Amino acid sequence: MNKILESKWFKFGLVGGFYLLWVIWLNNYWWLIGLAIIFDIYVTEKVHWSFWKKKNPPDGRQTKVVEWVDAIIFAVIAATFIRMFFIEAYTIPTSSMEKSMMVGDYLFVSKTAYGPKMPNTPISFPFVHHTMPFSTTIKSFSTLIHDPYRRIAGFGKVKNDDVVVFNFPEGDTVALNMQDRSYYELVRSYGRDKVHSENRVFGDIIYRPVDKRENYIKRCIAIPGDSMKIVQGQVYVNGKAQKEIPGMQYKYMVTITGNSINSNALEKLDIQRSEIEGSDSRYIMSLTTEQVKMMDAMKFITSKERVTWKPENSDPSMFPNDPKFAWNLDNFGPIWIPQKGKTINLTVDNLPLYKRIIDVYEENDLKVKDNTIYINGAVATTYTFKMDYYWMMGDNRYNSADSRYWGFVPEDHVVGKASLVWLSLDKNKSFLSKIRWNRFFMGVK
Repeated sequence: MNKILESKWFKFGLVGGFYLLWVIWLNNYWWLIGLAIIFDIYVTEKVHWSFWKKKNPPDGRQTKVVEWVDAIIFAVIAATFIRMFFIEAYTIPTSSMEKSMMVGDYLFVSKTAYGPKMPNTPISFPFVHHTMPFSTTIKSFSTLIHDPYRRIAGFGKVKNDDVVVFNFPEGDTVALNMQDRSYYELVRSYGRDKVHSENRVFGDIIYRPVDKRENYIKRCIAIPGDSMKIVQGQVYVNGKAQKEIPGMQYKYMVTITGNSINSNALEKLDIQRSEIEGSDSRYIMSLTTEQVKMMDAMKFITSKERVTWKPENSDPSMFPNDPKFAWNLDNFGPIWIPQKGKTINLTVDNLPLYKRIIDVYEENDLKVKDNTIYINGAVATTYTFKMDYYWMMGDNRYNSADSRYWGFVPEDHVVGKASLVWLSLDKNKSFLSKIRWNRFFMGVK
C-alpha cells in the first residue's frame, strides 16, 4: 500500500484529479494553459510521443527530414492556436460593405476583442473552414465531438457601429449546388418539396454546426436591448439617427447630358461600369456622400436624386417574411433587439419576430395550435431570452444580404471584430496596378 501511495503515477493522478475539480469549479477554458504546462514539464519527459524521431540519437542530432517534420508540426500547431484564440485573416468577397470595406480587402479579425469562441467542432482539417481544399462538397470537419457554446472573456463587447465578423445565422442548412443563397430563401421561393427532391438543381441538403457556417462581415447597427427602425432609408436606434458612416452608399438616379458616362469620370469617382444600371442619359448607381459632392463639379451631370422605397411598397422577402409586417429595405420596424435575461409578452402577432430564436437558436420545441403558443409542451404567454442578439447591416445598403432579410444574429455566432486591412487588391486591374496602396495597414472604422 505504501508503495502505491509513494508511486509517481499515484501522485500525478491525485494532483490531476484535484486540478480537474478546480477546472470544473471555475467553469472556464484557461485550463488549456495549465494542461500545456503539465504536458511540457512532465509527460514529454516520460513519454516518447514524437514517434517520427529517434529517441536519444548518439550525436544528439536528428535527420533533416525529422527537422522539417518538427518545424511543420510546430508551425501548424502555433498557427492554429493563434487563429483560434487571437487573430484570423479574412478576405472580403462581396460588395455588401462598399465603400467602407472593398472587394479584395484582406483583413485581420481580432478574436480577443469580444473574447475567443471555443470551437463547437474541434476535430477539423487545419486552415480551412467547412470544406476540404479543392472541393465544394467534402466537409472538412467531424461532428464526432460537438461542444456547447463557450466564450473566453475578451477585452470588450460588441458596440454600435462595430464592423463584426459572424457565422451566417441561416447557414445551418445548405443546398450544396446553391451555397451562395440561403436555404430558407430557396424554400420560400421554390417550396420545400422541390428544393429537397430536385438534387440535380439544388444539390444535397446538408447541416452545418455554428462554427462551420459561412463567415459574414457587416456593421452592428443595434445591440441587445436597443430599439431600431428605418424610415425612408435613415436608421434610427433608440430614437436617434445613426451617425454618418463615411463609406456608406445609397442608390441615386443620375441624369447626364448625352447617353454615356465617360471613363475618366468613372475612374475619378472610383466606380466600375459594371456597377451602374440604365442607359439613355439616366443611370442608377450606389454613391457615398463624398461621391455625390464630387458630382457637383461635373458639368455633364444635370441632376442626382436619391432613390428610396415608398413605405406602402412592402417586400415579402424582408424579415420576418410575414404579411403582418409590411416592410421594405428603406422602411423597416420598429423592432426590439432581444437581450439575455429579458422577458417579453409573447403573442401570435409578435411571434414571427422571435420564432426562429425560440425554436432554432435557443433549441425549444415551439408549436402553435388554435392561436395558442406552446413551448416545450406548455402554454406560453411570455418568453425569457437565453442569449444576446444583434442587428447587422451592410454599408452598401442596397446590395447587402443582412438582418433585414434574415433577422437577428445570436451571440454564439459572433466570431470577432474587423481590425486592420493588411492588403487590398483590385480584381479589375492587373499587375502592380491591382494593389490599392492607400489601403495598406488601414484600420477598420
